[in-house]
Amino acid sequence: MVIDGDRGGMDADHGGGAESERKAAWPEAVGHRADGPVGEPADGGTDAGTGRIPRQDAGRDAGLDPGPNGSPHLSPAADTNGGGDVVPPAAAARRSGIAGLSLPYQVVAALALAVLGVLGAVHLAMVFLHVAPSNTLTKQHSEAIDDWVYPEFEQNWKLFAPNPLQQNIAVHVRAEVAGDDGRRITPWMSLSGEDGEAIRGNLLPSHVDQNELRRGWDFFLNSHDSENRSNGLRGDLSERYVRRIVMLRLDAHDYGGTVERIQVRSAVRSVPAPAWSEEKTNTRPTYRVLPWWTVDPADLPGDDAAARASQGEETDK
Repeated sequence: MVIDGDRGGMDADHGGGAESERKAAWPEAVGHRADGPVGEPADGGTDAGTGRIPRQDAGRDAGLDPGPNGSPHLSPAADTNGGGDVVPPAAAARRSGIAGLSLPYQVVAALALAVLGVLGAVHLAMVFLHVAPSNTLTKQHSEAIDDWVYPEFEQNWKLFAPNPLQQNIAVHVRAEVAGDDGRRITPWMSLSGEDGEAIRGNLLPSHVDQNELRRGWDFFLNSHDSENRSNGLRGDLSERYVRRIVMLRLDAHDYGGTVERIQVRSAVRSVPAPAWSEEKTNTRPTYRVLPWWTVDPADLPGDDAAARASQGEETDK
């Protein structure tokens, strides 16, 4: 049924307005595209002249959000490059890590990574050659390999030893000192006890305190028989090494004279069995006493050796 519009009737499409007062069915909104502004419906209409329904999220794909009147504007999540062009958020997120740094910092980071990689490869190669069976390469470069590995990166199997050490081994020394009141012999001094005091409670103990005396004494025992006689070419070298260690320790003490002779011994005491064990352990110490050694300039630290040598030359004259 059609009601005449001239008599105040209702228009079926516009809700009762007179034909002269009719408004557009869809208010037009201006949208901006790459080829210039075009007429674009605000709420799901069709493009003028094309009949296509525009995508409302087209602006969002480029980092743009539609404004209150339908016109797109820059999204807060979007980024721009130095030229003012819009950079999509996905592209901005990809610029992370080293790629997100400026060129000078990228060069520095690349160089640092290269240096670390080279050092890691060299370290792995040195440790491998150190533990590998003897071959031509390790024989030719044994000195360089040992300088790299010892003492910080030493490799051994003591952690997996089937018979771990169950004894406390202490090294003692006493000296014959010549002073103004004649010659006298000092009491036994525990060199191992001094090392223990330096290590105990120290978060970063020195390798010298931990290993020098222990390794030197092991070296001597392995190159001498039970009668303290050298069993090879390394016997004299091990004796010299122990004597120099002893004189370095004695140099830190003032005995009121000149050390003429030294005597070294080891005290071995078995570690007692735990309280819950029925094992019986003899904890009495056993000693290995070395003969007296006469001190010569080669056994003394640098300044003392020079002074002792000059004193000997004057005595000879």
